[in-house]
Amino acid sequence: MELPSKFLEKTVSYFESLPGVGRRTALRYTLQLLKMPTEDAQGFGRAIQELVSELKTCDRCHNISDGELCQICVHPKRDHGVVCVVEDLRDLLALESTGQYFGSYHVLGGIISPLDGMGPADLNIESLLDRVNQDEIREVIFALPATMEGDTTSFYLFKRLNDVSVNITAIARGVSVGNELQYTDEITLGRSIQGRLPYENALRAK
Repeated sequence: MELPSKFLEKTVSYFESLPGVGRRTALRYTLQLLKMPTEDAQGFGRAIQELVSELKTCDRCHNISDGELCQICVHPKRDHGVVCVVEDLRDLLALESTGQYFGSYHVLGGIISPLDGMGPADLNIESLLDRVNQDEIREVIFALPATMEGDTTSFYLFKRLNDVSVNITAIARGVSVGNELQYTDEITLGRSIQGRLPYENALRAK
């Protein structure tokens, strides 16, 4: 369907580029923007600009942040001696939504996947090792997807951390094999983080 305005078409195209958004939905979003008060629509545009230009990455854990360190890393009531390793921001947010975890995080920025061209050097692994070696870290929790790539990444990290005096655990397999954390319900995920096991036990169970 040809739209009557190039400006309308351009906005629809941007919405349509988002995952799961088809052309009809993109058009509906665009028309809704046109119905908004001018000030609100302009505020929407500014929010997107600020998201792109102002958002930073935490220097310590690689979470998103407004400053050098994220809110979790500077929170005085978090247990910074416990680090939960996750694939990306979506998994961090999923764990936070459970309200059952009060430690810190380390966002790898992906998992080892040769088919996708992702190797250890492409992930935030060296900074994790630096944290474990330099900070007073008591426990590292692997909260990676229950997939072949997730298991490969966990095993690689286990080998790299094997010589360090730190307790290495993994979330309990209440998360179904093949599932990603972001798609697991909050109750199951909360129980998985609370019922975490020594990683060596998880290896023997496979």
